[in-house]
Amino acid sequence: MSQSVRMMIELGPKGKKSVAYAIDWPGWSRGRKTPDQAIEVLEAYRQRYRPIADIAGLGAEFDAAGPLIEVDRYTGTGSTDFWGISFAASPEEREGMPDQQLERRLALLQACWVFFDQVAERVSPVLKKGPRGGGRDRDQIINHTLGWERTGLAVNVGVEYPEGVLLDPDVRRQYREDYLAALREHHAEGKKARTTELAFLVRHTAFHMLDHAWEMEDKDLSNDA
Repeated sequence: MSQSVRMMIELGPKGKKSVAYAIDWPGWSRGRKTPDQAIEVLEAYRQRYRPIADIAGLGAEFDAAGPLIEVDRYTGTGSTDFWGISFAASPEEREGMPDQQLERRLALLQACWVFFDQVAERVSPVLKKGPRGGGRDRDQIINHTLGWERTGLAVNVGVEYPEGVLLDPDVRRQYREDYLAALREHHAEGKKARTTELAFLVRHTAFHMLDHAWEMEDKDLSNDA
């Protein structure tokens, strides 16, 4: 029997934007103006998320997953309204998570990293221009994505690297190992991240990486005539 996909809805406090996300599949998250619209686009991205599950060795489980089922709805932050992105831990995430659940989510985070690197290698250096991101090209998106993860996310568990060094694949590999180790260490010691819950930090890191990988795919000019 298939198991339903547990979905959370995060509402902007002023009702401008809503986010729907699959809490057990970090990175599978979409935002729109209303909850119904967010749920609709989240479902539309189901097969687009599948490569992440496959890389993590969870493809069969993902294929067997049933419908999206809302399990909680809560209010986010002003940034939720502004960006249409989840910026708050769910009530469940504030309760912590068992070791097995952490490892499963870290496997999916690592899959998002792998997928991002794969996309960055195959898309065109010059990307289709449009409103999103101010018309950034591939290398600008890569720099932004790695830079924000380094300065805005990993630092919450004490992982600090100098600016620009993550462009070196070997350094990036070591940085990611350090990030995973820090997440595990905080979890083992029962410590929160500096400004948020560990479960949210994992989920947001996966989302940010995957969202920009999809952005590069959407703007790729490799197959244009």
